[in-house]
Amino acid sequence: MTNKSSASSSSFSRRGFLGIAAAAASVPLLAACGGGSASQGGGGGAGGDIKFWDMPWGTPAYNEAAKKLADAYAPTSGHGKANYQIIQWNNFYQTFSSAIASKTGPAVSTGGGFQAFQFEQQGQIAYADKVIDELKKNGMFSDFLPGVLDPFKTDKGYVAVPWQLDMRVFWYRKSLFDQAGVGLPSDWPSLLEAGKALKKIGAFGFTTGAGAGNNYGNHSMIMMMVNNGGGVFNKAGELDVMNDRNVEAIEFVLELVSNGIVDPAAVSYTTDNMSAQWKDKKAGFGLFQVGVPQRVGDTSGDLMVANPLTGPHGDKATIVFPNNIMMYKNTPSQESSEAFLVYYLGQLKELWRQKLMNSLPVFKSITEMPEFQQDANNVKIVKDWQPIAKTFASQGSTLNANLAALDGGQALNQFSQTVLTGKADAKTALQNFKTGLESVLKK
Repeated sequence: MTNKSSASSSSFSRRGFLGIAAAAASVPLLAACGGGSASQGGGGGAGGDIKFWDMPWGTPAYNEAAKKLADAYAPTSGHGKANYQIIQWNNFYQTFSSAIASKTGPAVSTGGGFQAFQFEQQGQIAYADKVIDELKKNGMFSDFLPGVLDPFKTDKGYVAVPWQLDMRVFWYRKSLFDQAGVGLPSDWPSLLEAGKALKKIGAFGFTTGAGAGNNYGNHSMIMMMVNNGGGVFNKAGELDVMNDRNVEAIEFVLELVSNGIVDPAAVSYTTDNMSAQWKDKKAGFGLFQVGVPQRVGDTSGDLMVANPLTGPHGDKATIVFPNNIMMYKNTPSQESSEAFLVYYLGQLKELWRQKLMNSLPVFKSITEMPEFQQDANNVKIVKDWQPIAKTFASQGSTLNANLAALDGGQALNQFSQTVLTGKADAKTALQNFKTGLESVLKK
C-alpha cells in the first residue's frame, strides 16, 4: 500500500480475508505449520521484550509513526520493552494462525476486526480486564466515545480494546443536488425521490459496489437493515435473517434498483470504480467510509457527509467496524503486555495529530484536537453518526467469532449481488442468504 487511495481501499483486507477464511468453515484456526514470519518464541524477544504486531493501516508513514511510538516506550522496572513488527494484510490470517500454533506469535497486536474472537475460541487470547481497570484509574476510560467498549465485553471478560472505528456513512455531492433541484434525503421516501431526480441528470442516488474485493455492497445491505431496526441476528445472537424489518429494507433497496437509482453495473464495481464515480460526478449519494474527499482527490467542499436517514418506523442507525488491539496468552509477561497496551493507547493521539488515520478515533479527546476539528465531515460523523452506529452483531450488541463468517463470506456476497441485479424478490434473496449462512456458522 503506497498511497492513500490504496490504503483506504483496504477495508476489505482488514476484515474480508478473515471472513472468507472463517466462511470456508474448514480452515483450521491454528495451522500446524507454514505462513508465519516471526522467529522468536514466547511472544517476545531477548530479555523478555514483548512482540507488538501491527498492520498497514495507512500509508508507510503510518507504520513509521506507530513504530516510533512503540520504540519510545520506556517500561518501568520488571516490564519488557516492545518490539514492533509490520504484518502485511495479504494472508495475515494464516500468518497469525501458524505463528500462534508454533508459539512464535505476538504478545500484543492489531489485526482483523473479529480476529480476537476467533482466537479467543481457541483459548489463545488474554482478557483485557486489567487494562480496562488501569484506564479507569488514569482517566482514559471516561474518554471513550459512547458504546465503543460494549461490543468487546463478554461474560468472561474484555476480549480486546478498541482503538479506531471504521464507520459507514452516507455522502453526497452538493452540486449535483443543486443541479437536480432536489432536497437532501431525510428518510426513505425522500431518498427515493432524490434518486429519481439525480437519475434525470445522469447521476446515481444510491452509490455502491459488489465487485472483486469490494464489501460496500454488502455493507449497504446490512446498513439498510439496521436502519430499519433489523439485522442478521436477534438480541440473543441467533440468526434472524427473515424478520419483517429485513424484508421491508430489502424490498426498498430493490425498489431503488428497479428505478435505476443504483447503477446497473454496480454489481461488478471495485472500490476504485466507486471512487471514480464520486470523482467524476456520477455519484450523487451513497454509503462510503471516512475521508471520501481525500480518497478521491476532491477537497473542494462539494463532497459532504449527509444526515442519517430515518427508517419507516423511526429508526436511525448505521454500521461500524470497531478495530481493536488484542493480547495473547503466549507472552513473556502478561503484566508487560498490559503495561505496554495502556501506554500505547495513551499515545494514539499522535497518529491523528499527524493525520495518518483514515478512520475515527475511539477517544473523545482526540476528536477535540485542532487537527481533527479541521475536517468538518469528521466532526459531523462523530456528532451525528457515531452515537447511532451498530456492529454486524445487530440486533445484538456483543461481537463474536461468527461475524467473521458473515463479513466477507460468500453468503453475504451472493446476497448483495442478487439484490443489486434485482434477480429475486426480497424474501427469496433473504431465504437464500439465510441458508448460506447456516451452512458456515458455528451452531
